[in-house]
Formats: sequence, C-alpha cells, structure tokens
Amino acid sequence: MDDFDLQILTFLDNDGRMAYSAIATAMGVSNTMIHQRINRLVEQGILTGIKPVLDEKKLGYDWGAFTGLSLEKDHDSARIIEELKKIPEVTECYYITGNYTLYIKIIARNHEHMRQLLYEKIDNIPGIAKTDSLIELGCAFKRNIIFQP
Repeated sequence: MDDFDLQILTFLDNDGRMAYSAIATAMGVSNTMIHQRINRLVEQGILTGIKPVLDEKKLGYDWGAFTGLSLEKDHDSARIIEELKKIPEVTECYYITGNYTLYIKIIARNHEHMRQLLYEKIDNIPGIAKTDSLIELGCAFKRNIIFQP
C-alpha cells in the first residue's frame, strides 16, 4: 500500500458512495487506474466492503451497552459467538484479555428492551457464567484508521 492507495481510502472514508470517476478527477488520473487500485485493495483484504453507517438513534435504538462476558470455559467461545450472532442487537464482539473472555456492544430501543436482551437472551446462552455491562451515553467519535505512521 502506498500514498496513492491511502488517498483513495481517504476519499472513500469521507464518502463511500463517491464515484470512481470523481476520485480519478480529484487525483488527476484515469478511472481505470482508480478501478484497478480499488480492486487490488479488495483482493488484499484491506477494503472489505462499502457499507452504510447507520444512525442507531434515528432508527429508534436509544440505548447502548458494552458488556463483558465471563465464560465457564474459554474453549466454548466459538459456540457462544455463534449464538451471539443470532441476536441482531449484538452489533460487535471482541476477544479481550483481563476479567472477561469476550466484550460485546449491544443496542436496544429502551431500558426494557435492554433488560430482555441481557437477562432473557444473552444470560441464557449456555456457557456464559457472568455479564457485566456499562451503559453507553453517546459516541464522542468513531472512525476508521487510514494513515500509517
């Protein structure tokens, strides 16, 4: 990856719908060159797709939580992750070190919905020993990392 690729990624990060022709014009190169570079970034797994960034609050999901999961047996994590994938409100899942094996992000419509997700769905997944949640009060910022040191 070179500075040219980083410029392309910056354009796409600012507007994922930006036409290749507009990127080419802004960079002073051909559409074909932009197309080839983007295809290579996809083949290398650097660019994994262009997806919309949704405003969860405008969709009616006013509550968010970050929840640490302690497992009865860490080697059950793959099975537990598959169960978590079945819950659409679990939007992220990470392996972590420390007191928990997994850390998840949950979005919910309201406090009752959050209670149902935690107590009736997540806590009922066999192999989860304990959950510990922090309620999200708003996102200060969220971004992709593009620039390399």
